[in-house]
Amino acid sequence: MRIWSLHPRYLDRQGLTACWREALLAQAVLNGATRGYTRHPQLVRFRSSADPLASIGGYLRGVASEADARGYRFDRSRIIHEAENPERLEVTDGQLALEWKHLIVKLALRSPEVGERWADVVAPEPHPLFVAVTGPVADWERAGRAA
Repeated sequence: MRIWSLHPRYLDRQGLTACWREALLAQAVLNGATRGYTRHPQLVRFRSSADPLASIGGYLRGVASEADARGYRFDRSRIIHEAENPERLEVTDGQLALEWKHLIVKLALRSPEVGERWADVVAPEPHPLFVAVTGPVADWERAGRAA
């Protein structure tokens, strides 16, 4: 499961659709509707919010808005709790940098034209749910910590 902290505009088609599916799975976990993935480290940041379902709903809304902008149809009725102004969560610049490196490698292999579009980005924007703060890679991150 990869729930990107990066703005969904940077994702290619495959990444955006996978992000939607994985965030829906995260929503199911947070709602107690599945037994799997209950200890997934990426859910820590949503669970730490005052209203985890509103937070993941805000995340899904951001992904769906990017899909809308591209002319894709993501079924917003699947969002359990789409709060108007969900609590914004913090993400560190260290976490964003790690995810950016990870995404650039994926794009180079899978969608080089998308990777080229973002080649000059030095400090990527976070997903609209998140606000960037100074700090290291998140404690919950497992992938590529040494990158």
